[in-house]
Order: sequence, then C-alpha cells, then structure tokens
Amino acid sequence: MKSFLQAPVLAAIAICITACASSDKAIAQEARPINADAPRPTEVSYSYVVKPAMVTPEEWGSEPDNMDDRRHTPKYLTIHHSGVVFKAGTDPAAKVKNLQTWGKAEKGWPDVPYHYLIAPDGTIFEARSTEFAPETNTKYDVSGHIGIDLMGNFEEQRVSKEQLQSLVHLLAWLGNRHSIDLATISGHRDVAPGQTVCPGADLHRYITGGQIYEWAVKFPTGQAGIELLPPMEDGPTEFVPTEG
Repeated sequence: MKSFLQAPVLAAIAICITACASSDKAIAQEARPINADAPRPTEVSYSYVVKPAMVTPEEWGSEPDNMDDRRHTPKYLTIHHSGVVFKAGTDPAAKVKNLQTWGKAEKGWPDVPYHYLIAPDGTIFEARSTEFAPETNTKYDVSGHIGIDLMGNFEEQRVSKEQLQSLVHLLAWLGNRHSIDLATISGHRDVAPGQTVCPGADLHRYITGGQIYEWAVKFPTGQAGIELLPPMEDGPTEFVPTEG
C-alpha cells in the first residue's frame, strides 16, 4: 500500500479541503431543506448491525497527534465530498495518508479531518476516531458530528453505486453503535448554510430526497433496494471512476 508523499498530491489535497469549504460555483445562500415529505419509515425493529469492512488506520499508516482536548459525544451524521475530481488510477490509501500529513503540516489538525472516507469502489477507510470531533474550514459547531467523506467532486462527477452502498451500511452501523437517530443525516451544506456546496449536487439530492435515510433505516432488514437516480438536468453525467 503506497504511503509516500508527492508534491502534486499534497497540492491536490489543499484544493480538496478548499473546495469542500467553498466553491466558485453558485454557493447556496440557504441550506437546502431536507424534504419533509420524503418517506421516513418509523417501525423498524433491529438490535444489531454488522460493522462494514474497513481499511483500518494501522493498515493505511495513520500517525495521529494527541486529541484529548477534542473529545465529544457523537450525535449527528454529516456527509461530505472531497471536492476534487477523482481520476482513474488514483490510490485512495495514499490520498488518506497524504490528507493526514497535509492537515497536520498546513492546518495544525491532529489527524484526518473526517472519521471515515469512502473510495469510488466502495472501500471504507477508517480515519479519525469517533471519540474526537472532526475539523472544518466552515463555521459551525463540529462537536457531536461524525464526518463521512466520499472521494470525488459531485458537482462534476456522479456518485457511484458502490459508494452509496457503503455509505448506507456505514450510516446504519453508526446509528446503531452510537444510538444516533438516522434523522440527523445531513450534508455539509445543511449544517454550514451559505458557506459550501459540499457534498456536491449529485450526492446531496439523495439526502434531501430522503433516499439515504430510507435506505439506512431499511438496511438491517435487507430491503434497502439502493438504486441510482437518473442524471440531473444540467448536472454531471460521468460517474466517479471505480477502477484504477
């Protein structure tokens, strides 16, 4: 697994963090409201969700600094995108490691800003421990938020079905593990209104339309039925590449 740092990769990470925080494209003046009419199942009985397969911090070479002053209690599930077009042949593990290195050197962050990152092929990378609050370049109280980042720029690319499948499993597991109401699922732009387009229009519509919530609630029953929406009018048409 690659762990070396390269200047171009570090530069791309800098763009990634900036892009997730703001955009030259039309930034919403107000957060898009979650669709109150979207289906929200209420009678689901289950007591356990199996943890999805993950690449552990040890496996990708994590070297976090001390974060004892950032302890928090997870209460919310917040979805991000990297904000940079993911190109075929990119090594997701190297991106995670380099994000950690860049954040520590340039931002003074003790670890990867997110708790989990999902590669285009659906591989989940475990990053910052959920014991500690995440980081942000936008202005909102991050305490209580579990940050989940999907690699890609979903203003310019379409989210992959593999990413959605892993995201839904992860959300169902996190809700179960931390006793978090899945109704707290939101996008970065929803918790930081007017400051960012993150997690990108193609991904955000699955949040506002209620699909991600519904799939996560139904996941333990095996009836999630995850299906991709058709392309948005004037939106991206190419999927984020799932193969190297």
